[in-house]
Amino acid sequence: LEDGEKMSKLLDQQADVAIVGAGLAGMTLALVLAQAGMRVALIERQTPKSLMAPEVDGRTTAIAAAARRVLEGLGIWSGIEAEAGPIWDIRVSDRQSPLHVHFDHAAVGDTAMGHIVENHDLRRVLVAALAAQSGIDAFWGQSVSAFEPSDTAATLTMSGGQSVTASLVAAADGRGSALRRMAGIGVRSVDYGETAIVCTAYHRHPHDGIAHERFYAGGPFAILPMADNAQSRHRASIVWTERRALAEHLAGLPKGAFQRQLARRFGEFLGEIEVPGEVWTYPLSLTLAKRLTGKRLALVGEAAHGMHPIAGQGFNVSMRDITGLRDSVAAAVQAGQDPGGPAVLSAYARRRWPDILAMAAATDGLNRLFRTDLPPVALARQIGLAAVNRLPPLKRQFQRYAMGLLPQGRPGG
Repeated sequence: LEDGEKMSKLLDQQADVAIVGAGLAGMTLALVLAQAGMRVALIERQTPKSLMAPEVDGRTTAIAAAARRVLEGLGIWSGIEAEAGPIWDIRVSDRQSPLHVHFDHAAVGDTAMGHIVENHDLRRVLVAALAAQSGIDAFWGQSVSAFEPSDTAATLTMSGGQSVTASLVAAADGRGSALRRMAGIGVRSVDYGETAIVCTAYHRHPHDGIAHERFYAGGPFAILPMADNAQSRHRASIVWTERRALAEHLAGLPKGAFQRQLARRFGEFLGEIEVPGEVWTYPLSLTLAKRLTGKRLALVGEAAHGMHPIAGQGFNVSMRDITGLRDSVAAAVQAGQDPGGPAVLSAYARRRWPDILAMAAATDGLNRLFRTDLPPVALARQIGLAAVNRLPPLKRQFQRYAMGLLPQGRPGG
């Protein structure tokens, strides 16, 4: 026992910031903090091999222009750019109405509005960047069994017996965050009773970088442009939302029957479609932590907020958490202050709450608005779409906000 205790003490680590969770948000946060001169400990229950496996999930991530700039600053965008499908235009429509909104990238500049990247490709470049970045100690295959904050630091005990002591701990361990529960931070949650069906569809005609968001009574149906595969086949990521029972039924159909149902919803504008890979389902809900911070603790990404994918902004909101926390911590260090003290945590919460609440309200409101079939509401929706389409200044404002190019908070705020 004594030998074991001595070995455990030898393995104890010191860090400026300890991050729990090496998802997309956790790995990105580790990199930006290390590049800002912080000593970082990253704790993840999975191994890098399992994180990077294509079969982990079938999801893609929409990376807005501002988030892409962060990845460029980290030096990792070049490693993913060839697999990233640019979004040049977005077309939003309601049911079968001919009225729609067309967002054209040329209205805000000559750059893509965003990119669609497969999650396993993102994880691949992030894991490689972690291995190459000095100042990061990664603890793979470890979960956190205890979180003990004090007035001067916080200690995390891992499942393998090791411990990490840090000035600040960041919880980036997802919607079901164990660290958030350990800190006694509650969550407000709304179950939408909807499930997203996710798959990759191959199609005959090129998509020209146009993303389509169609709204139906069961939920939004998104066709997101992916880069062509190695055989130059055209691809799109499908996020098809339906009421839970119907979604589970559709996803469970034999491949041929599912493809026929998808083709009916997809339409014929891109020609014949095929779904060669897996079909995934994800129940949808809104979750918001009641606080963004605790003693020596900051919540980041889906540990703080989980939103409906209706606008494809989940990772981009998380990216603003990441840069917001980095800026708050860096400012404290430059001023000779405690990077995990109350002043830093208060500054982070003040910076992030307006943006998080605005985006949560927007995604929740849009989902509820477009789900109803009441004739007056449907008419108002269609008139609203037509009006926005005919007001270029308003369209540009929406575009710039979605691209992360406006101040955080409400659009235009």
